[in-house]
Amino acid sequence: MGTYQQPQVTFADQPTSTSVGRSFSDWPYKLVSYVFLTLIAVTMVTPFVWMISTSFKGATEIRQPNFFPQNAILDNYEEVLLETELPRWYVNSIVVAVISTISVAFFDSLTGYVFAKYQFPGKRFIFILFLSSLMVPTEMLIIPWYIMSVHPPIGPTWVDTYWGIAFPGMITAAGIFLMRQFMQGVPDELLDAGRIDGVHEFGLFWRIAVPLSLPAIGALCIFNFLGNWNAFIWPLIVTSDRAMMTLPVGLQFFSSEAGADWHLIMTGASLSVVPLLAIVIFFQRYIIEGITLTGLKG
Repeated sequence: MGTYQQPQVTFADQPTSTSVGRSFSDWPYKLVSYVFLTLIAVTMVTPFVWMISTSFKGATEIRQPNFFPQNAILDNYEEVLLETELPRWYVNSIVVAVISTISVAFFDSLTGYVFAKYQFPGKRFIFILFLSSLMVPTEMLIIPWYIMSVHPPIGPTWVDTYWGIAFPGMITAAGIFLMRQFMQGVPDELLDAGRIDGVHEFGLFWRIAVPLSLPAIGALCIFNFLGNWNAFIWPLIVTSDRAMMTLPVGLQFFSSEAGADWHLIMTGASLSVVPLLAIVIFFQRYIIEGITLTGLKG
């Protein structure tokens, strides 16, 4: 007949009050953090909600102390879409942002790949020059850009053209730095294997480095698109024809010395954020993944 042995209880099996006490002691910190973050979120969201709300108000109701419209109307949207040039400005903004984004995705990734995987004389010096350009304010480059647009090296004038609006953002030092940092993590063994298989140098970039760098390229494209979509100073200077103006520049025509049509301005601004919201909602994974991976590489 077997004997009963009492199980031994170790200190690891016994509940301790340390974790319980710690959770109770942390709740004031968590409460303050949640309240603080909530206040920040409300502060940032309130102007956006007010903009959307104002777009549904009439010209007479907009000056009343009502946050939300008492009688929501769609007349503002009908007016800006059918009686103004806003649809044309919308198309111009899309074309310029797409041209610049495609160019940045190719040239910045290619340049970053060269800096990451090739050795050549003056490489470090040239890379430092690229980084130094980040310290030059955009306002200092406007005059050289405009002279280049009036007297371009290729073709007629670039003023009042999509090319003239887009070319300052077609290659960026920040994008080159981003792609260089990321592509340093591309295994050299894969590139060497490609060379053994007879792949040419550009094929190594296009068929190996680019597929492995899609998260960083996606983040670069998104940030570049957002920046070009919101650009104001340069499109304002390089365009004089209203038919070639972008959306941020065109919205200024809703205000004059006599006053501003705030209901139309808020309507146009509400329409202008639709592509931005769509990009952030559907591609936020690429934004977060690209930033995270790029921060860990190199």
